[in-house]
Amino acid sequence: MKNLQIQSMRAFFLLMLAVNFGCGFVQKPAPRIEVVIPTANQEADYVWRTLQDMRFFDERGYDVSLPTGNLIETLKKKSLDNQLSQGDFKSLKKFIRDSVYSSSAYQSGYKKAEKGALQVENMLSKILESPRNWEFKVFSKYQVLLTLYGPGGSYDPDEGTVLLFTTADGQFKQYTDPANTLIHEITHIGMEASIMAPFDVPHGLKERIVDTFVHLNFQDQLPEYRIQQMGDERFGEYVRTREQLSELRSIVESFMRQ
Repeated sequence: MKNLQIQSMRAFFLLMLAVNFGCGFVQKPAPRIEVVIPTANQEADYVWRTLQDMRFFDERGYDVSLPTGNLIETLKKKSLDNQLSQGDFKSLKKFIRDSVYSSSAYQSGYKKAEKGALQVENMLSKILESPRNWEFKVFSKYQVLLTLYGPGGSYDPDEGTVLLFTTADGQFKQYTDPANTLIHEITHIGMEASIMAPFDVPHGLKERIVDTFVHLNFQDQLPEYRIQQMGDERFGEYVRTREQLSELRSIVESFMRQ
């Protein structure tokens, strides 16, 4: 009876080891940030949205990358004249699919973006561990969709997705390290519902707030990171230290009411 009890305890102990340590190996958690190469249709959709917003980008001085060709030049002009049609969208999709798209063109950027995503995972953990009296929205999974087109980066605060510009030789706009852009866009996502939307913060000031937050938190890890010349420069006088970021929502509220 005693031997049976010992054998049962031994079996239970071995089972717990297998469950908790994967038969001797500690399992790493799945990455929170997933980098994805787009399909031809996804790229066509994004080029179309970019064309639709050409006036916005032109007025704010954005450097926008688009495919080359007579069709694109025609669509750019039609966009500025508010004359784009569904027929134009169909022509664009065919052009991207038949004459432009190649999945191999994303490989260099993909490798660098994956490396940058690992760095941003650690930054995101630091944000979540920092004390603050406002909510930084976090998704269980972020999808980073690469693109060869557009102004450089964008985000969807409802879906937790990021569009990241790269080139066929693995370059990125503004920075050599894509971690700079990734943490910038993920910070936009984190702040949108709790800080930006409630106070109707304008586009330029959003950029200034996000840049200030990233710079104060991660200037040691991201020596390349720069505060863009956008928004009200006076905001820098309101937030000078990392400790003040814990009160960021009330600071933005006061700034918007001045």
